[in-house]
Order: sequence, then C-alpha cells, then structure tokens
Amino acid sequence: MYPKSATESVTIFCYNVRMTIEARVIRRIRAVLLEFVLMVLHACGSVPSHHVRRLVYRLAGMKIGAGSSIHMKLTLYNPRGISIGQDTIIGEKCTLDGRANLTIGNHVDIASEVMIYNSEHDINDPSFAAITAPVTIEDYVFVGPRAIILPGVTIRTGAVVGAGAVVTKDVAANMVVGGVPAKIIGERQSKKHSYRLGRAAWFR
Repeated sequence: MYPKSATESVTIFCYNVRMTIEARVIRRIRAVLLEFVLMVLHACGSVPSHHVRRLVYRLAGMKIGAGSSIHMKLTLYNPRGISIGQDTIIGEKCTLDGRANLTIGNHVDIASEVMIYNSEHDINDPSFAAITAPVTIEDYVFVGPRAIILPGVTIRTGAVVGAGAVVTKDVAANMVVGGVPAKIIGERQSKKHSYRLGRAAWFR
C-alpha cells in the first residue's frame, strides 16, 4: 500500500472532523427535542384529568395497560422505555425512568413520591459515565411512599417495599423489605393474589 499524499491526509482529516461535528450536533438536537417532550409531559402531569394524562403519555410512547392509572405530578425520563401492565396505580409525584427498560406488571400499587431509576453515574469512572440497567416490578407488588428503587433491580411477584426504603438488590416473591438499604423484614402470609386495585379517581 502506497503512503497517502499530504493532500489525501488533509482531506481525510477534514472529513473525520466534519463527521464528528455532525454527530455531536445530531446528538445535541436529539437531546434538546427529548428535553422539550419531557417538559410537555411534566406540564401534562398537572392536568386534573386521569384520562387526558394517560392519552398523552401513550402518545409519547409509554405502554399503559387497560385499567391502569397515573396520578398527578409525574416526572419522566424517556417514556418510550416504560411499560405498565393492567390495573396498576402510580401515585402522585412519582418518578419513572425509561432510559433503560422499566417494566411494571399487573395489579401493582406504587404509592406517592416513589422514585424508580434505571440510570446512574459511575462514581469510580474518571469521566463520571452513566450506567444503565433495566428495572422490573412484577405483578401484585406494593411499593410504599417515598421508596427509591435503583438500577438493575427486579422485584418479584407479591413483594412489598416499605415506605422510605432504598432498594439496591432484587426482592424475592412475597417478601417484605424495608430500610436503607432495604432488607427483608417480613413475608406476606397470603401467596395467592387475585385482587384488583379498582377504579382510579378521575381528578387525582
């Protein structure tokens, strides 16, 4: 292979610089557009109609099953990564993170001000890079007020997360966890769940 001439080297260098700049511009435009969508969705969270909010969230890419409700003041990160099953309730002022997949099952009761994250920073990385990992909440789970669920966690069927708990590890089926970090503090006596959470309040 013959060595490239100086002109060819400069041409290749300029091409690479241009492609890098274009890629950065495209990433920035996408980020700004997503920020705009999230702003609109945040504003939508203040609309006092469950039906309107659910319609807008679905249009934004969230998958929401029949009979599920999302109460007011929801904070979202990338709605396209969020899937919610049937007859599930998301309480007021919750945070749902879809930057990696967030899957919430059927008949799940998530109380007010719960925060569910699937992206965080690596504090040991020199560039403070983001780490993403999916979160899965299976059927008939109850998450108490102001609990925090961190990336990579799976909460199995029928489990209960106590108020204010910080969940950093998987929770087994029907276990009750609480504390910081969350640890097993009990177990549900009933292992066969068949209840429905019922109709959502229209103006919450």
